[in-house]
Amino acid sequence: MQTGAHQSTAQLSRRLGFWSAIAVVIGVTIGSGIFRTPAVIAERVPDPMLMLVVWLLGGAISLCGALSVAELAAALPQTGGWYVYLREGWGRLAGFLFGWAELVLIRASATGAISTVCSEYLLRSLGYDPSAYERATDAVAALTIVVAAVVNIRGVQLGATIAGVSTATKFAALTLLVLLSAVLGGRAGASTAHFTAAAGAVDVGLFGLALISVLWAYDGFADLSFAAGEVTNPGRTLPRAIVAGTVAIVAIYLAANAAYLYVSPIDAVATSPLVAADTMHAIVGPVGVALVSVVVTISTFGALISVMLTAPRVFFAMADDRLFFRRVAVVHPRYGTPHVAIALAAALGVAFVLTRTFEQLADTFVLSIWPFYGLAIAGLYRLRRTRPALPRPYRVPGYPVLPGVFIVAVAYLVGNALVSDPLWTGVTFLIILAGVPVYYVAFRRGVPI
Repeated sequence: MQTGAHQSTAQLSRRLGFWSAIAVVIGVTIGSGIFRTPAVIAERVPDPMLMLVVWLLGGAISLCGALSVAELAAALPQTGGWYVYLREGWGRLAGFLFGWAELVLIRASATGAISTVCSEYLLRSLGYDPSAYERATDAVAALTIVVAAVVNIRGVQLGATIAGVSTATKFAALTLLVLLSAVLGGRAGASTAHFTAAAGAVDVGLFGLALISVLWAYDGFADLSFAAGEVTNPGRTLPRAIVAGTVAIVAIYLAANAAYLYVSPIDAVATSPLVAADTMHAIVGPVGVALVSVVVTISTFGALISVMLTAPRVFFAMADDRLFFRRVAVVHPRYGTPHVAIALAAALGVAFVLTRTFEQLADTFVLSIWPFYGLAIAGLYRLRRTRPALPRPYRVPGYPVLPGVFIVAVAYLVGNALVSDPLWTGVTFLIILAGVPVYYVAFRRGVPI
């Protein structure tokens, strides 16, 4: 068990202020999900009101998680985020397993899924149908990962600046889409009748799988914590940025999905992978398609920049703890960034994007990372009991109920996935558990290099 005395031997500069931090939260979260997953969710839950309920439920779960992890982030403002919370709450093995899952499944799935949507909308903006150019789509997606890595190696502030510009662009674009749908949607066939409940019952198992897709869209609410060691005044900045960013995301997601359903009936949404572009096409024609495609390309690239800014810090923190090869913890002498960790994350992302579909990448990501979210939040109870003197500039409201709601939701998510898709869920968990023997054989005593 680590103690509060743990000190990093390699230091990163604290250069991210409140607005940069909130831009990272929104930038990471509003990436590909809101522009790609509504079709998947509409297919799994073919009832418009229940579809909105899934989005609202996912937002409520994410907000519970955000409010809870904000306490951990303020109390343990170290580079590594969830890795640090698992290590401090449950010991080095728990922290290592999260890092192992990040290495072999989580981060590569996330970067692959985001870059895929970035590539699809980029090709759409250039007048090409991405479904007819699958190899080109994969190649462009791989290239965007490489470019995002180079930007973040160049400097954390550069990456944060690009993420901030992208965040403002995508948030404004979603707001514009919602407003245009409300004002001009009527002439494109928009109707409140599209919200009428569909006949027949919705399969409970498919509802749970739809929730997985929604949680992919909401994921990122606490990714800022990965870069906590680079946030100024972390005890105040981290919880404010995490909670404010999550609230803003829930609001814009609900509004955007209501706009999609107002313009098109749910069966049309279910067959529209590029739903934002199709919605704008219905409202203002080809010009709208070009505009939204460019915006989504910028949006997803900004999310990729944000992911590359935050997630590689896990590998950096593990290496600094001697739970990974020490070379990964090296800080670039000129740019002050963990360039080896960033390059490793990029290489894994390229490998995944060339071998898996978007749906496979998104579902794998959620099933791999959300159990660790639940375990980390459960550690909050343990830390309250075992380390009452730990400084806590922020305490989660509604304790102990609110963190418990998040943990129950994670348990439901995992249980439903095991029942609905036992083969792939079981394979995913076996890959994660394979990290146990790796830890005891290679890393339990730390590595010297």
